[in-house]
Amino acid sequence: MKNIVILISGRGSNMQAIVRAAAAEHWDCRIAAVVSNRPDAEGLAFAAAHGIATAVVPSKQFASRDDFDAALREEIDRHAPDLVVLAGFMRILTPAFVAHYQGRMLNIHPSLLPSFPGLATHRQALAAGVKIHGATVHFVTAELDHGPIVAQAAVPVLPGDTEQSLAERVLREEHRIYPEAVHWFIEGRLKIEDGVVHLDAAQTAEEGI
Repeated sequence: MKNIVILISGRGSNMQAIVRAAAAEHWDCRIAAVVSNRPDAEGLAFAAAHGIATAVVPSKQFASRDDFDAALREEIDRHAPDLVVLAGFMRILTPAFVAHYQGRMLNIHPSLLPSFPGLATHRQALAAGVKIHGATVHFVTAELDHGPIVAQAAVPVLPGDTEQSLAERVLREEHRIYPEAVHWFIEGRLKIEDGVVHLDAAQTAEEGI
């Protein structure tokens, strides 16, 4: 059984989607902890209500990113994670931290990477006039919002869209593809070769994916 640690900074809606999917689909895993860098993160209450251990490593209390990342790593490693899941975790992680969890840390980004990395992705998409936007699940590397892509979902950009309406449409897809990608990892179906993620061919053929 694999251990998962989920990192959040706010309400953790993707964390909630993963917790619900794991319970409903009886995944062979244990969500060992939900950790936040903010003590007021709303998602902590959800996790506690579902019997999941919670912890706070307050980023504001550390003088440097290195110091914070060291404390965060210590807290995460107490739970012996097989997978670390970033679910709205609003911190840029140091290369050393990322290297420690190489190949076992996932993130979801609200754009079709490599387009629109960074913040304000929906504003960027609207300003660029793209007709298709979306979300990307990827393995985390030292380069921000890059790394091998696990899954993507596309949504149309509609006439009259605002940042909020587009964000809501994208978020619905995030809640669909992130649990799916995490489940694939738990099942051992993801392989990275030459920077490209492959989904186990034998099982995908059986399931018609």
